[in-house]
Amino acid sequence: MFQAFLLKYAEVGVKGKNRYVFEDALVRHVKKHLSKVTGNFNVSRINGRIFVEATDYDYDETVDALQHVFGIVGISPVRVLEDMEEDTVLKASVEFIRDNYEDKHFSFKVDTRRANKSYPIPSMTMDANVGAALLDAFPEMHVDVHKPEVRLHIEVRESIFMYSKTIKGAGGLPLGTNGRALLLLSGGIDSPVAGYMVSRRGVELDAVYFNAPPYTSERAKQKVMDLARIVSKWTGPINLHIINFTDIQLYIYEKCPHDELTIIMRRYMMRIAEQIAKNNDLLGLITGESIGQVASQTMKSLFCTNDACSIPVYRPLIGFDKQDIIDWSEKLGTYETSILPYEDCCTIFVAKHPVTKPNLNIIKASEQNLNEKIDELVQTALDTDEVIRIGDETEQ
Repeated sequence: MFQAFLLKYAEVGVKGKNRYVFEDALVRHVKKHLSKVTGNFNVSRINGRIFVEATDYDYDETVDALQHVFGIVGISPVRVLEDMEEDTVLKASVEFIRDNYEDKHFSFKVDTRRANKSYPIPSMTMDANVGAALLDAFPEMHVDVHKPEVRLHIEVRESIFMYSKTIKGAGGLPLGTNGRALLLLSGGIDSPVAGYMVSRRGVELDAVYFNAPPYTSERAKQKVMDLARIVSKWTGPINLHIINFTDIQLYIYEKCPHDELTIIMRRYMMRIAEQIAKNNDLLGLITGESIGQVASQTMKSLFCTNDACSIPVYRPLIGFDKQDIIDWSEKLGTYETSILPYEDCCTIFVAKHPVTKPNLNIIKASEQNLNEKIDELVQTALDTDEVIRIGDETEQ
């Protein structure tokens, strides 16, 4: 069993004078994720690394938790040597290979990093001596300094850290270092991936779902809650705003040309989302739109949609094709939920022949037909906003 984990980061390390802000956030999120895992953990910062001492822990559960922390690019399970005498290190290196590699037919390289410059043995000497000890113990192994199959790392600090594997982390930046934004979350494949992508850049999430009962079922609402719960494993707890959009959709359906329904409905979704964002000090909207994927996502359609709100709209999937998005959704574990056959409000009221090159002036003229009641309907939707906390330990 490994006694610790070295957590490696990339972008955080080049943040200059603000680096400590990112490192503190990373340590905070590591502690938070590990608080849900069986075991005892002590998390600290050491030169260019986050160090996690671990006792009485479940290895697979711990690694899984660490892989959900944005900002970590690599997770290395470590054996810690308090006795730093050379004989101890040589013996431990042999035990390390014996315990972790059943088949010894591989090439290797020893890579010593002497962060503690007071340690008397130079790095190159340690490399040579450990390499010789391994070859004596396991003659079937051979050295390859250029492309080794196994690289045995020895880091000399106040103790000696020994490891040979680095498990890939989530990468990105620690949550909360770039503010908070509002995700327009539907029951489809795209929007959960979009939320993940932006959150990976340090942005915490709230979300809004536009519900249309009785045209959409409780199962559709539950599906969106399930998607939010999966995404929250990375993003932390999400405040999910559920907006009753039925009356607005019916009014638009009654008063506006049917080929413009999708664009006009989308514009009112953006207006409502913007108001939710402003009410909650959120810094922008996030959507799962990709250029040309559907009629409402052509360049002209997006131009018309953008006109409806004044705050930034982030579209991380804008250049992805559908298979790219599906691949990501499978990695995140949202795909199987997204394809469940419970329709959302967008699919229920879609036009048979939606306009693909809308003219903004014509769209605005059509919206004039709504003047009698639309402001009242929008305000009612906002006033009846149902907020559900997703991914919190206290969630019911």
